[in-house]
Amino acid sequence: MMNLKLQKTQAITRRHFFGQTGLGFGAMALQSLLTNDAHAADAGYRIPAKAKSIIYLHMAGSPSQLDLFEHKPALQKLHNTTCPDEYLKGKRFAFIKGTPKMLGPMFDYKQHGQTGQWVSELLPNLSNLVDDVCVIRSLHTEQFNHSPAQLLLQTGNPLLGAPAMGSWVTYGLGSENKDLPGFVVLASGGKTPSAGKSLWGSGFLPTVYQGVQCRTDGGDPILFLSDPPGLGRKARRKTLDAIGDLNRYQHQHVGDPETMTRIAQYELAYRMQVSVPEVMDISKEPEHILKMYGAKPGYVSEAESAADPRQLYKGDDPTFANNCLLARRLVENGVRFVQLYDWGWDHHGSSLGESIDETLPIKCRQIDHAISGLLADLKQRGLLDQTLVVWGGEFGRTPMMQNNVRNELKKGFIGRDHHPHAFTMWMAGGGIKPGAYGQTDDIGYYPTENPVSIRDLQATILNQIGIDPQRFSFSYQGLNQRLIGPTDDGQVIREIIS
Repeated sequence: MMNLKLQKTQAITRRHFFGQTGLGFGAMALQSLLTNDAHAADAGYRIPAKAKSIIYLHMAGSPSQLDLFEHKPALQKLHNTTCPDEYLKGKRFAFIKGTPKMLGPMFDYKQHGQTGQWVSELLPNLSNLVDDVCVIRSLHTEQFNHSPAQLLLQTGNPLLGAPAMGSWVTYGLGSENKDLPGFVVLASGGKTPSAGKSLWGSGFLPTVYQGVQCRTDGGDPILFLSDPPGLGRKARRKTLDAIGDLNRYQHQHVGDPETMTRIAQYELAYRMQVSVPEVMDISKEPEHILKMYGAKPGYVSEAESAADPRQLYKGDDPTFANNCLLARRLVENGVRFVQLYDWGWDHHGSSLGESIDETLPIKCRQIDHAISGLLADLKQRGLLDQTLVVWGGEFGRTPMMQNNVRNELKKGFIGRDHHPHAFTMWMAGGGIKPGAYGQTDDIGYYPTENPVSIRDLQATILNQIGIDPQRFSFSYQGLNQRLIGPTDDGQVIREIIS
């Protein structure tokens, strides 16, 4: 009888051959997955690192830069006037129809810190720490709808199927703790981002590098991690040993590298049964630390399970704060990349619970205390210098009001459309120089100084974590795939590096 290997060889077509060739490099990397330091073999892409870990705070839906960080008196003077044609002609919008009215900032601004940065009244706690933050005001993107914009930002490709930034980082560097995943995802706001769990998928990288989503709703931190009733740890060990033997036999005869990935995932899950509950238990934190973040151990918000959570949002909801505290505990224990997604920042003003004037202040109260607590806590523990903190959405909001539902300003229904041409993000720690970078025009429509692309941002993040963004790649489908894409567009922002 023909053996499995010969059967497989005879079944291979030209298309299968080229499609699978790149996986051989992944198989080589997988040889180290069962060791303490699991990552790709260094092919010359490692460079001196400023940061050991990354905490990425993504506000899914995209907050209004014009109401948080962009002080634009000229836009205030144009408030409620007809939008000039130059800002509409030839432009594509997600929802704006016809000719909208201009929409000035809804909230007051003040300058803060030695750097004199303008910050909205909605972020009073972050304002006190603005000298630890680099505010980048000149970002722009190619996408103006949520899913492709989120995918481009987090995976480097607006289409499905590419690895997440956290997957790239853990593939390149591994995790510092063999008992925890290198890439952990925490979500709040009641929904996952528009692009879904593809934002933390491993794409064409081995699946061991995909993000592990941890729950904060009072149940097991990770689904199916606990043993079923009646199965003890010794029995679990015997079960895994037997499954491992079968998988190794399968790999020996078929050669699919994903089989080895499966073994590594089983082993990691076994170790995580002990390590994860310990790390995820924020009740062990002292009271003054809980207050620093605004965290409440064991709290489960009604908004997290509602069909439409936006109308249930409350400013004192501690879900995001709990996740920020968890993020600190995770990086403190060697997790390389922690991604926090907070849904509910898509403030179109079309319906209740999504307005600039009413919902944005609520969302800001949820994050302001927590983020300032995170930065202060990292700093006092000596972790901020080695932890890169990134905050922002997938694009910005327009200087004009959204008018597809109503043309007049109405309390509780004031909103802005998607704006890819200019938006604001900030970074702190990890070798980033505090201050401001980039400028936009008088109404915040276009960058006028030091424009920053998504590729530039990605290149800078990789650079700070110790990866050369130009040389770091993975061979797949005949190409050397990179997070920053195939061209030389992505450049490290050297001016903001200390």
